[in-house]
Amino acid sequence: MKADGGVSLEVIEKQVEFLLRNDVMGAFVCGVTGECMSLTTPERLDITRRWVEVAPEGFKVIVHVGHTSLEVSKVLAAHAQEAGAWGIGAMAPPFFRPASLKDLVASCRVVVSSAPELPFYYYHIPSMTGMNFTMVDFLRAAGNEIPNLVGIKYTGEDLMDYGLCRQLEGGRFDMLFGRDELLICALALGARGAVGSTYNFAAPLYSRLMEVFAAGDLETARNLQLKSMELIDLLKRSEGSFLACGKAVMTMLGVDCGPTRLPLENLTVAQAKNLHAQLEHIGFFEYCSR
Repeated sequence: MKADGGVSLEVIEKQVEFLLRNDVMGAFVCGVTGECMSLTTPERLDITRRWVEVAPEGFKVIVHVGHTSLEVSKVLAAHAQEAGAWGIGAMAPPFFRPASLKDLVASCRVVVSSAPELPFYYYHIPSMTGMNFTMVDFLRAAGNEIPNLVGIKYTGEDLMDYGLCRQLEGGRFDMLFGRDELLICALALGARGAVGSTYNFAAPLYSRLMEVFAAGDLETARNLQLKSMELIDLLKRSEGSFLACGKAVMTMLGVDCGPTRLPLENLTVAQAKNLHAQLEHIGFFEYCSR
């Protein structure tokens, strides 16, 4: 965002470059961290177009197209396909909400009908949508109803459900894990990829965690996960909203993402300075970027 609240499209290229330096292989854009529900439809179209334009070959841009209006979601999905995005994702409409799994599957089917050529991830984030259906039941119901359903962006804490999804039909579905502070748990259940807010600015920490976990060094993996928990706990306890803190951290690392939009609370200069000091205290800047 710009200081006046407008969208700063020119910063997207800097963010892509930053992510590439940190060995991130793609981006899930216009999601919760991207303040999707605070953006206008034209802004979301512009953001999608710019991400696709600046992303190099092999960098996967998955566009979140969820909206309270399924008709708007269809527009966003069709545009993502036309623009050349790698895939799309959508959370359930948070208001009005689908009352049953049948309604949820039908809603997703309507959205993806406008982008039939793109892989589709259902965005499971019950803390935001209030949708608490078991996702293994969703996959069983939707697997043959939505041909381009490839998996779920799973931002929830039900690890049993996640594990059942991961093993369903021999591991048919790609289960991108979305709780950064629990990544080690998802890895133990077979996770192969993750999407989350703190990967924007702390990807090297998680890359190292995944490397040592794969090598069987569980003690180091646990210690790295604890660093992640410490970081996230600090951001949650800091003054200002979590997303405002995340944007402040990105600015500290050289990518000025600007302020958040109301109703999210931004940090004052003094609060940002205090956050920087606390991040230094926990050693964040030693592992945050390459």
